[in-house]
Amino acid sequence: MAAVRPQILVIDDEPQIHRFLSPALDAAGYEPRRADSGQEGLRGIALWSPDAVVLDLGLPDMDGKDVLARAREFYSGPIIILSARDKEAEKIAALDLGADDYVEKPFGVGELLARVRANLRQAAPRAEATGPLTAGEVVIDLERRLITRAGEGVRVTPKEYDVLAHLARNAGKVVGHRDLLTAVWGKAHADDTQYLRVVIGQLRQKLEADPAQPRLIATEPGVGYRLIA
Repeated sequence: MAAVRPQILVIDDEPQIHRFLSPALDAAGYEPRRADSGQEGLRGIALWSPDAVVLDLGLPDMDGKDVLARAREFYSGPIIILSARDKEAEKIAALDLGADDYVEKPFGVGELLARVRANLRQAAPRAEATGPLTAGEVVIDLERRLITRAGEGVRVTPKEYDVLAHLARNAGKVVGHRDLLTAVWGKAHADDTQYLRVVIGQLRQKLEADPAQPRLIATEPGVGYRLIA
């Protein structure tokens, strides 16, 4: 009996993208699915429940960010943005809406496949994770609200804990500034990035071996932060 291959839905209106991406996905062991518009893509997500989605932002019937927002109402799998829009604001908006990754056109197929593999790996433990998260010497136990480093308890403020917990729930993913600020301080403070800089700095002082060269909480310049676990 043949093994079930992970399904990857590509939502893009450029035929040439499908012409070279579908065979590449097939050769890499995936089952490619195709959608040429936003509405078709949303139907495909609902119908197939793909293991991951590759989504273009420039679609003929609706903006890709609207597709992303609507998909996140019912789909929790990885969504990788593939777009010619290279402005920082577009990347931040897509990540804040729930994208897991962002690849700019023109792109290398090898890089895109690597992003797909990485996001599928990250998605599996998130769906199953029940125990503490380990990142080097640091252990984050969200169930018990306990943080240890090298076996010793680490005291953190409520806001420090909330930021770290949000990063831990999205371990390995880029979490946008606005996402973090809204989750921890509320929508009224979605642009107050100085709050975030202060708290991240405090967490690094408490958790990093060398706060000046962080290896646990990585900065994604202009976008947000990523917990390396």
